[in-house]
Amino acid sequence: MISSQILQNTLDELHTITRVDFILTDTDGNEVASTVSTESTDRTAVIQFASSPADSQVVQNSHFFKIFDDKKTEYILVSQGPSEDAYMLGRVAVCQIQNLIIAYRERYDKNNYIQNLLLDNMLSIDVYNRARKLHIETEVRRIVYLIETKYEKDNTAMEIVKGLFGSRTKDFITAVDEKSIIIVQELREYDDYSDVEQTARMLRDMLNTEAMSSVRISYGTIVSEISQVSRSYKEAKMALDVGKIFYMERSIVAYNTLGIGRLIYQLPVPLCQMFMKEAFTENTTPDSFDEETLTTINKFFENSLNVSETARQLYIHRNTLVYRLEKLQKSTGLDIRVFDDALTFKIAMMVTNYMKFMEKNQ
Repeated sequence: MISSQILQNTLDELHTITRVDFILTDTDGNEVASTVSTESTDRTAVIQFASSPADSQVVQNSHFFKIFDDKKTEYILVSQGPSEDAYMLGRVAVCQIQNLIIAYRERYDKNNYIQNLLLDNMLSIDVYNRARKLHIETEVRRIVYLIETKYEKDNTAMEIVKGLFGSRTKDFITAVDEKSIIIVQELREYDDYSDVEQTARMLRDMLNTEAMSSVRISYGTIVSEISQVSRSYKEAKMALDVGKIFYMERSIVAYNTLGIGRLIYQLPVPLCQMFMKEAFTENTTPDSFDEETLTTINKFFENSLNVSETARQLYIHRNTLVYRLEKLQKSTGLDIRVFDDALTFKIAMMVTNYMKFMEKNQ
């Protein structure tokens, strides 16, 4: 539905050009927009004209016109004045508003189409048929970005995104829930993932600065068919979840860089529980360690199991670090100075985070 402000602006522009006054009402005679300072239209006359079979009619020295939306009378336009000029200019105004209705309906239909496409709510044949009707290219390269805002219904963030992509008529901006903004971007033939990452960084920096909001952004893989857009969306959604579990330090997460996190995310919880029981005793799981122990372990992994560098960064003596690692070995049975044990421990820490996330979101 077109806003009253847009209709008012349209009538004001026509009035400025033509010097003819226009009044736009609904079929019940309620004024929607007008270039006349006082209400001067007989509501009864509007209602009678709306129910008549005529498309236009002269009533009380003014020209009345019907404006249709999908063959249904949506508005009544009154062009004031009995002259032929008033009639002709009324026809021009009708044509202008009619085109606005078509454009806005198509825009709404495109948004509705993209939402159903993302959620897999259409049959394959309908995907292509509706795309053709809406003049959407079916065989171009696209990618889906998912922006999670800090607050629900963040209109400021949505407006900023629309401003950034508003001039790109082949991109789509929509939402399927109250905390996320979805961008379906059409890519050029030579665009690659470095260009996609650059766009994601630009979005993050702009939103963090202009909207004063801390956002997380994820994106799926590049697809070449309209029917594959939903896959890119699901990948972006998975990347956002996996990022929250395993890569909290990242504000931008790409599906194709998830690594082992993606593998763990797809494991059933009972299998994870079985792994944890095999790897640890009940009282020595990673979530039972104190802050000092966890900091030591994480820093040791960050430095690729290098004892000297880890001790330097923790500002402790090398022997102190060795003592901590040996103490950890006694309590868990895993010596993380050995690659196989370190791998088991690293996976166990990630599995623990995954199980906590699943428990929280059940």
